[in-house]
Amino acid sequence: MSSKKSTSSRTSRQSHRSTLSLTRTEIIINVYDLLPPGRLSSVLWTVGASLLHSGVVINGKEYAYGGHERRGVTGVYWTQPGTEPAGGTFRTEILQGFTFATQAEIDAIVRRASLDFDGSAYNILTRNCNHFTSHLCQRLTGRPGPAWLNRAASIGVAFPCVVPRDWIEPPDFETAEGELLQDDDDDDRYEDSDADAHESSRMLRPETRRTLAASGHEDQSSGTAKGKQKGIPRDSSGRRLPASERAPLAGR
Repeated sequence: MSSKKSTSSRTSRQSHRSTLSLTRTEIIINVYDLLPPGRLSSVLWTVGASLLHSGVVINGKEYAYGGHERRGVTGVYWTQPGTEPAGGTFRTEILQGFTFATQAEIDAIVRRASLDFDGSAYNILTRNCNHFTSHLCQRLTGRPGPAWLNRAASIGVAFPCVVPRDWIEPPDFETAEGELLQDDDDDDRYEDSDADAHESSRMLRPETRRTLAASGHEDQSSGTAKGKQKGIPRDSSGRRLPASERAPLAGR
């Protein structure tokens, strides 16, 4: 009789573990080097001080954060996993951990994170894509992303003069693939509940190629210095946004 109970208990535990394994979701961090391939980037990567971009991969979508100048609009967007940002090179994939949250719960967490990371609040040194990655990983797995992802930004905060000019003064116009989690006219669609968060993920428009910083093109063509300055995307401290760190916006 005791043997039968033991066998039944073991079967029940195995069944429970099997059920859990079917519902857990991998949380992966993709890391990209923003410096051109070469000796300098190799050395900085080796010592853990590279200029990096990162995104969080969840169920076939890579979520990242970028800047723009539209107040009240999230800077969080998604792309196909492994899509390299402008000027970036894929470096590595990190298995951050797992979440046992349902899809609706995951969507709600991502949605809340997107509300916390407004695109106009982006700052190259103090609130960048790696800060978002750490925040989202904390919410999903209970552990923030690796601290070394933002080591270069930390150095830049302490010693602003060491931030490379090429990184903070990129070309004025670039293209990137991605889709914001919301647009200006989508605000009323979202409610802070699991069910509506799951619904919002299905309402995302198909991924398209967006032209970044296109809104200032007419001003630049006018030939005035003021117009040219107006068309340059900048972070919350007035630094020019790197092409790799600009959130994709619809050209409307």
